Amino acid sequence: MGAPEAFTTTTDVGHWIGGQRVKGASGRQQPVFNPAAGAAARQVALASQAEVQAAVAAAQAAFPAWAETPPIRRARVMLEFLRLVNDNRDTIAAMITAEHGKVFTDAQGEVTRGIDIIEFACGIPQLLKGDYTDQVSTGIDNWTLRQPLGVVAGITPFNFPCMVPCWMFPVAIACGNAFVLKPSERDPSPSIFMGELFKQAGLPDGVFNVVQGDKVAVDALLEHPDVKALSFVGSTPIAQYIYETGAKNGKRVQALGGAKNHMVVMPDADIEQAVDALIGSAYGSAGERCMAISVAVLVGDAGDRLMPKLAQRAKTLKVKNGMELDAEMGPIVTKQALDRIEGYIALGVEEGAKLVVDGRGLKVPGHDKGFFTGGTLFDHVTPRMRIYQEEIFGPVLCCVRAHDFAEAVRLVNDHPYGNGVSCFTSDGNIAREFSRRIQVGMVGINVPIPVPMAWHGFGGWKKSLFGDMHAYGEEGVRFYTKQKSVMQRWPASIGKGAEFAMPVSK
Repeated sequence: MGAPEAFTTTTDVGHWIGGQRVKGASGRQQPVFNPAAGAAARQVALASQAEVQAAVAAAQAAFPAWAETPPIRRARVMLEFLRLVNDNRDTIAAMITAEHGKVFTDAQGEVTRGIDIIEFACGIPQLLKGDYTDQVSTGIDNWTLRQPLGVVAGITPFNFPCMVPCWMFPVAIACGNAFVLKPSERDPSPSIFMGELFKQAGLPDGVFNVVQGDKVAVDALLEHPDVKALSFVGSTPIAQYIYETGAKNGKRVQALGGAKNHMVVMPDADIEQAVDALIGSAYGSAGERCMAISVAVLVGDAGDRLMPKLAQRAKTLKVKNGMELDAEMGPIVTKQALDRIEGYIALGVEEGAKLVVDGRGLKVPGHDKGFFTGGTLFDHVTPRMRIYQEEIFGPVLCCVRAHDFAEAVRLVNDHPYGNGVSCFTSDGNIAREFSRRIQVGMVGINVPIPVPMAWHGFGGWKKSLFGDMHAYGEEGVRFYTKQKSVMQRWPASIGKGAEFAMPVSK
C-alpha cells in the first residue's frame, strides 16, 4: 500500500440542510484542529436554534414522500450510497485522521464498520416484514406492521465521526424516517461528505441533514416537537441529561454513555496473546474508544508473568502522525483532552498506584506542537482510586490484582459502568460461567474488544446505557419504527345485534 493522500483542505465547515451545503449564519464558530500538528486547520460553524429549526423543517417536509416510498426503492438508494462510501472509504479515513488523529489504518477500520451497518440497512424490505394471523377469530384476521416515526435525530461523539453516525442514520432512513445529525464539532467533515454522497446516491433532499454545533444545537433538537426520537453516544453525564430531557419532552431516546471496560486475565490464559490483546485494546486509537480496555484484572500469578512483557510493549509503542502507515498510536484529539489525561496520570501517582510506564511529555519528531502522549501503564491499582472509578478516555491502562475468579467477577460487577468486558482463559467452564455471571452488555471470551456485528446490535448495561434498546441491528429497526396492529373483518361475517361483553376469540 502506498502512502495515503492526506486531507488538507482549509475550507470552513458549515451545515448540510435540504440537500445542499449551507454556511453558518449564527456568527458563532470554533476551530477544527489537526491534532498531529497542534494547529487549527479550519473553522466549523456552530448552529443557532433557528438553523436547527431549518434542518428539522427540511426533514419534516421530506418525510411524508420518503415514508411512502416502497422499502425496496429505499433499499436501492441505500445500495447506491453503499457503493459510493466503498469507493471513497480512503477519503473518509483521511478526514478522520486529519481531525481526530487516529492512525490511518484504524480510520479505515472505522469506515469499514460503518459500511457493515449500511449493508445491513440494505436488507430493510425483509426487516420491515410484519406478522399475519389468518382467522384469529371467526371471520377476523389480525396483522402487525412497522411504520416510521417521522423526523429523528442523532448526536454523535468525536471518537468515531463515521462509524457511530452510521449506527444511526442508515437504519433510520431505510425505515422511512428523515434524519438530522449533530456530529461532534471536533471532527465535522466526514458527516458533510456523507451528505454529498447521499445526494449522489439519489436520496431526496431533506431526508438527511447535518447541523454542526454545541449545546445550543443539542437543546434545540431535544426541545423541538417535530423530533420524535433521538439517539446519542457520548459520556454518561451527558447521556443521562439527553435521556431525561428527551423523555421529558415526549421523545423516544437511546443514550449510550461511558465505560470502564475490564479485561480479566486468568492464570491459564496464553500470556503472549493476552499481552497483544491488551496493547491493542488499551492503546489503539490512543484509548479514545468507548470499547477500549482501560482496566486489566490480573488473576493469581498472571500479573507477575504478564506485567514485564506488557511494560516493554507499552514503552516501545510507535507514536506518530496517524498518516504514517507504521504508526501504532496517533495524537490525542485536543490539547484540553491531553491535559485531562495527563492530569489523571498525576492523580494516579498521588493515589498510590505504581506508575510502571509514564507516557507524559512525549515529543514526536517533526510534530513538536502536536497533542501527543505515550502509553501509560499503572500496576496495583485499587477500586477506591479515581483512576479506576472514572473514565479517562486516553492511553492509560490500570492493572488490578485479584486472587481468584470470584474476586475478578465481583470487581467487574461492582463497577457502575457495564459497557464491555473480556476474559482471557483456556478453561471452557470459566468462560461459560464468566459470560453468564457478568453484569455487562457486551462480553468477549479471548476477544478484547467485543463490538457486535451490524446485525446484532451495540449497547451496555448500568450507567453505560439509558433507554431500552441497543443501537443498530434489529433493535435499531424497532427503535426507529412504531408497531401498528390491524384487526379486520368484512360485513358478511358480522352477526346482527350489539355485543356488550368483552370481545373474545370465537
